[in-house]
Amino acid sequence: MKLLTHNMLTSKCMKGVAVGYPLKINAQDIQESEVDFNPELIAKIIPKLDWTVLCEAAESIGKIENLPKQIVDNFENDEEFLKKVHKILLEVDIVNGELICPETGRKFPINNGIPNMLLNEDEI
Repeated sequence: MKLLTHNMLTSKCMKGVAVGYPLKINAQDIQESEVDFNPELIAKIIPKLDWTVLCEAAESIGKIENLPKQIVDNFENDEEFLKKVHKILLEVDIVNGELICPETGRKFPINNGIPNMLLNEDEI
């Protein structure tokens, strides 16, 4: 599961959950793989991210590295910044672990990079 995916996931559909965001990450297996750098794509994604959640997620899995705590000014033209964001969003993959609802503590498994967000019938 990419941190780009994590930034969009919520457990709000669960019974009794008001926000369900951000999900906590308990990563057991992390891999990095090279992905072609596309600065235009990353520049379009950045405004749609919850930056604080991205930084917290990266830190929780030990991959915060040199990612700034705030989006830099004129980021569209800052290739070094775009490469850092690209790396954390698209090259870091949580292969196995779990996502945890911040309100209920419900755990959602991540297996082979795929988060299973399916709910039981009594949780809807």
